[in-house]
Amino acid sequence: MSVRLYIGNLPETFDAKELDALLANVGKGIRFKSVTDRDSGASRGFGFANVDDPKLADALIEQLNGKEFGGSTLRIEISERRDARPTNAAAGSRVGAAPAAARKAINKVVHADSVDAEAPDPRWAGELSKLKDLLGKQTAAV
Repeated sequence: MSVRLYIGNLPETFDAKELDALLANVGKGIRFKSVTDRDSGASRGFGFANVDDPKLADALIEQLNGKEFGGSTLRIEISERRDARPTNAAAGSRVGAAPAAARKAINKVVHADSVDAEAPDPRWAGELSKLKDLLGKQTAAV
């Protein structure tokens, strides 16, 4: 089973080949992908690495977490799945999260492993909600 690692605190400008060489010193089979800004294409200062062997992932964390790279101290940890992170409603506010009322409502499609056959298509959830509101107002007025 593959382990996904978060690699953060990367310098604004770093050489991907240098980082790949640093990761290869720990072991083989580490695939890294940097997260970039959509508009500028510049690195956002973090990325994710996929490692096939859990023991190699532990070794990578042990050897490189806190190590200096390009003038910054690397932060490496096991990445949590999106559905495993606490949200405002589930477990209190996350650090740095905006209040729910202040956030702009955006209908995003988030990957889920299980598909509920009776659930509406998430791409149309916002439109479905508007339609239900309109129908509710029509029946109330009659």
